[in-house]
Amino acid sequence: MATNTAAGGSVFEVGARSILTGLGTPLVMLLLLVMIVLPLPPVALDLLFTFNIALAIIVLLAAIYAARPLEFAVFPSVLLISTLLRLGLNVASTRVVLLEGHTGTGAAGNVIEAFGDFVVGGNYAVGLVLFAILVVINFVVVTKGAGRIAEVTARFTLDAMPGKQMAIDADLNAGLIGQDDALRRRDEVTREADFYGAMDGASKFVRGDAIAGILILLINILGGFAIGTLQHDLSAGQAAQNYILLTIGDGLVAQIPSMLLSTAAAIIVTRMSGTQDMGAAVTSQLTSNPRVLIVAAGVIGLMGVVPGMPNIVFLSVAALLGVLAYFRVQSNAQPVVEEVEEFDTAKPDTLDLSWEDVNQVDEISLEVGYRLIPLVDKAQGGDLLSRIKGVRKKLSKELGFLINSVHIRDDLELSPNEYTISLHDVVAGKGEVYPDRELAINPGQGTSDLEGIQTKDPTFGLDAVWIDPSDRDEAQSRGCIVVDSSTVIATHLSQLLKNDAHKLISQDDVQELLDKLATTSPKLVENLVPGLMTLADVTRVMHNLLEEGIPIRDIRTIVGALSEHHQGSRTPDDLTRQVRIALGPAIYQTVNGTEPELSVMVLDSRLEQMLMQAVASDGGGIEPTLIDGMIEQVGSVCGTMEAAGTTPVLLVASNIRSFLSRLLRGRMANFYILAYEEVPADKKVKVISTVGGASNNAAIAGQ
Repeated sequence: MATNTAAGGSVFEVGARSILTGLGTPLVMLLLLVMIVLPLPPVALDLLFTFNIALAIIVLLAAIYAARPLEFAVFPSVLLISTLLRLGLNVASTRVVLLEGHTGTGAAGNVIEAFGDFVVGGNYAVGLVLFAILVVINFVVVTKGAGRIAEVTARFTLDAMPGKQMAIDADLNAGLIGQDDALRRRDEVTREADFYGAMDGASKFVRGDAIAGILILLINILGGFAIGTLQHDLSAGQAAQNYILLTIGDGLVAQIPSMLLSTAAAIIVTRMSGTQDMGAAVTSQLTSNPRVLIVAAGVIGLMGVVPGMPNIVFLSVAALLGVLAYFRVQSNAQPVVEEVEEFDTAKPDTLDLSWEDVNQVDEISLEVGYRLIPLVDKAQGGDLLSRIKGVRKKLSKELGFLINSVHIRDDLELSPNEYTISLHDVVAGKGEVYPDRELAINPGQGTSDLEGIQTKDPTFGLDAVWIDPSDRDEAQSRGCIVVDSSTVIATHLSQLLKNDAHKLISQDDVQELLDKLATTSPKLVENLVPGLMTLADVTRVMHNLLEEGIPIRDIRTIVGALSEHHQGSRTPDDLTRQVRIALGPAIYQTVNGTEPELSVMVLDSRLEQMLMQAVASDGGGIEPTLIDGMIEQVGSVCGTMEAAGTTPVLLVASNIRSFLSRLLRGRMANFYILAYEEVPADKKVKVISTVGGASNNAAIAGQ
């Protein structure tokens, strides 16, 4: 019972705390209604004006110390509420000023009196000038500039949304990020667009508030002067002294928080995302280069020695800047320690060689030029290692076996910005990246007139430009996919490993897969290896599947098909054909998803018969012109099907599928060759075109 009571009490406390936390905004809106309808005593006005100033200061400091604009995403709503609160206070104070202003400058409370007497020295002419200056600063400079920046930022943010979404999808497909990271980044892009769109509208509140302050001042002065002279029989001078000072005090009390909020809005829309708040960022970026401080100290010092100038002040500031420059130079200077190899004189000069001196060939290796070393050095902020780990994890899940580690090393023989990717010490791909730039890739609909270094995307060969990071938003707004150097290398590595996965699987890997399957199906594995097949033959089947882009995740189905169809005379290629038939539903889903109908091209019956005869005779008896014509027709039909939004598929007899796959593989991207038996029985086939029908009749007849 005690436990239940404690739990109930805890739930009650959490609920009460939640209710109290959410009462702030409704109470402010209710207070706004009260201020407009009911007259407030001077003490209440003092309290509310003080609260208004404190709220403006809190909002300004929150904007300054936010590392990213989205950390203060509620700012547009806060801006609206604080603006309405200040206007409600203007209404309440106007009522008191006009009703009680004839009694003296303390009629509207101590805060307004202090701003009217102390701040402007009791001189309403000075007060009017000071108020006019504040209005000019707030309305013409801060508010107008912030509104323009918010408008431009909102437009560019919305224009850049498609490019940012495409970049997230590209990172997800390349395995650089997971599904959770992709969802988080998509949500962040949406929130960023919503925030800047709201800030564009909120800037209009600030502008309207500044205009309202001017109008309220004029109305209060004219109304107060008329009421004082006509209703209370005050002299013109006394009426001006009372009502104008009260109005000026009221205007200053409202205008100062308004200028603070306008400044906060300007700071928010001019911020860039980072890991530092504005104070730390400004300090580090202004003083990071000691040459700036040295030149500034020299200029101020020269001005200090000019006759007639305040020499002491200028020379003191110059000395202070010089001291700051000295300390900055000292902090930037880092001692260089050279590593000297120590020789052990006790060791003999001649040592016998051992097997440890024979270097093993790296299965996967990445060599980088010396300018790319920071990308793989975590101490220098490099994230390439974590991205490569993400690539290996994603491909291992997709392909069905463990992708081994990537050996990374620097190579002084490469150009500074060059990298190479090797499989078994054979270069499989290379490229050139610029760590201080970002790559804007044109996927087809983007514009290519960006300023930068023109190049080709090393992964897919698309037109691309190495741009300055500050041009990222512009490139994304033009439909380009913008990625950094680490992403370029990781994507290139991912594509190469996926294309050459068959080169990475070994007998040890296959044995690991069989051992894992044996934990759940021991008899299935025991009957196959070594009973029916050798480990080398099973590895060859796995190799064939991966070579044609078929994952081996469904190891149970693969082993079951090998056990069922194995005969002593069957070759690994024949067994691969049977395994593909067993994996037919999975292959169909990869090609056509869950669609009930598959659009295909087929071979002319005479051409197909000739190919069957040629394959039966080990590929002999086919004219090269016939093969060239068939390849040309297949390429033409592929283009037509892709233009229609259909995946190009060639449907052929199972005994020639492997031959045609080797013949056409690599000539066309996103092209599949399926056997009739691989299409599930519950799926329909729609023939789009027949290859070899009309154009190759003469060649076929000649055969």
